[in-house]
Amino acid sequence: MTLDPIHVENIARLAYGIASDVDTTDHDDLAGTVWRDWLPDLSRDGRTVIEPVGDHERRRAPIDDAALAARPFETVHGLDSGTINPTTFKNGLVVDVAHAAMASEPTDLDLHRDRTIVATVHAGDSTADFDGDWTNRDDGHTRQRVLHAPRVNRYAEGVVHALALYLAEGTHALNHADRVDDLLVLDGPIYPKELFTWDDRNPELGALTREAKPRAVVENYVRLVERFVERDVPLVGFVKNPSSGTIVRSLARNGVEPPWPDDTALFTRLLERRAAEDEFGDDSNGSDGRGERIDDELTFTTWFHSRGGADETMAADRDALGIDREFDPELYEPTFMVLYDPRTDVTYKLEAPYAFTRDRDTRERLTRQVLADVAASRGPPEAVAKADELARIAATEKTALRRAFEDRFDSEQQSTYDDHRWGKTRL
Repeated sequence: MTLDPIHVENIARLAYGIASDVDTTDHDDLAGTVWRDWLPDLSRDGRTVIEPVGDHERRRAPIDDAALAARPFETVHGLDSGTINPTTFKNGLVVDVAHAAMASEPTDLDLHRDRTIVATVHAGDSTADFDGDWTNRDDGHTRQRVLHAPRVNRYAEGVVHALALYLAEGTHALNHADRVDDLLVLDGPIYPKELFTWDDRNPELGALTREAKPRAVVENYVRLVERFVERDVPLVGFVKNPSSGTIVRSLARNGVEPPWPDDTALFTRLLERRAAEDEFGDDSNGSDGRGERIDDELTFTTWFHSRGGADETMAADRDALGIDREFDPELYEPTFMVLYDPRTDVTYKLEAPYAFTRDRDTRERLTRQVLADVAASRGPPEAVAKADELARIAATEKTALRRAFEDRFDSEQQSTYDDHRWGKTRL
């Protein structure tokens, strides 16, 4: 059954009551104030959590010029990991499988063939032990293993997903680090931040983060940073769907009531340009309307240190879960810049360890590279898009893999009413 036209009209009318109470011009004024007065040195609980690396500016780049500009890095490698998604079986096992691949631009077919596969399993039976060693397949082009996840009372699906995803990605990156000559771009953050957020969800998960297996997963990324610092090759992460709330939560803690649900919404407000405004959202003619979006230029910020939220774990004044850091702890701190593409109305985030962005020339090269890539592709850099395609596990493949697990376990997948209701594929 669908909605009748009168129901659609009545629901749409609700928007009038909502919109009448929202003055977006106030949001513009506050966004500008946050940029000028707070972001140069944003503190929370006595700690500086956001501060500029070098200049503190919003900038613009003509899209056509950026797309045609020479790339600062001759070759770019991308890396991604895909999963089948956590699956619960009637015998009590919860399983996820992750599959990592590295791509290059220009293309390297031999590299593209290499894969790292991890199956992570959680069992309610405390006597079970599924841990396995790394094994090689496909003439050495594939390395794979089974990881037995630490036992938890809740969030088993989230645990197996995060451990499989990040163990596959971090291991593949480390094993292929020497194949990267100029630049490696991870599809996502530079650290396994999903593990860093466990403490916010549940004390049991927070304690789990410091256990041996999760710490080993995080340590892969620490060693990855060190490997690239030693080789003087930049390592960055391209975040397609940034969701940090460090800034808005810190503003609230400092008595500023932010109207934005997360930091991405704030930066979108700061970087979007409209015809009725001058640079970056500041009303230039007293107009009460925002006008048409200007879409001929990419807009972006300069770089920031980030020491709050999920990034706090790797801050210099924190212990990185007790993992030894070979270099000055400050060099491991995440830094970021934000890029807005008006053609698609999408905001991206580029992350890098401070070890690379402390150098002004490297910051500028990384910025020019991401501007050129996004301008040309209208999306992620080509190497990241290739890695995403290589690592992605299609829906039909997920179904086949789950069926194989059912056969091996001699146990069916635990289905829900929604599986039946929405016609999800049964195994």
